[in-house]
Parts: sequence; C-alpha cells; structure tokens
Amino acid sequence: MLHALIVEFRIHRPHIEAFATAIADNARASREREPGCRQFDVCRDPDDPALFFLYELYDDAAAVTAHLQAPHFRQMDALTAPWVAAKSVRRLLRAAPGSADTP
Repeated sequence: MLHALIVEFRIHRPHIEAFATAIADNARASREREPGCRQFDVCRDPDDPALFFLYELYDDAAAVTAHLQAPHFRQMDALTAPWVAAKSVRRLLRAAPGSADTP
C-alpha cells in the first residue's frame, strides 16, 4: 500500500505568503526529484489564510524517509520552522482506490 502523509500547518500571519512560496517549492521539488513521491498536494483554507493542509503519497516507508532527508526538504523545514504556530502530522496507509501498484 502507498504511504500517505497528512500535514496541517498554522502559520504566523506575517509569514503566510513566504510560507506559501516555500511549501509550494518544496512540493514541486519532491515530485520532481524524489522517485518515491507519487503525489504532493498543498491546500489552503479559503476562509483562513494561515491554515495549510498537505496530502502526500509515497511508494513505501523508505520513500517517506528519503523525503524527510532530502536537502530541499531539510532546507525548507529549517527556513520555515520559526513561522509555524502549530503543526500536526499523520502517517497513514492508503487503502483505496486501487492496489499497492496504483497511485
């Protein structure tokens, strides 16, 4: 089964747009540079600009580990850490649609 990460961020107001740029760049780099990254969606709450939601799909646990060790992720994480008011991370296995071979 594919491994899913669901990450929610609440960003301090002065840093919202800088975070939006940084997280979009990280998502793009993850999709382009990480063979095990199948999907990386960045979503925003239309009523609360400080709230971001990420949905990421990876081939397996090793791909998640590779993502967390990737230079582009580590750089973004270090840059944005002071901007984050709250963060939650959930790790799940995708049960549907399809099989383990279908994204």
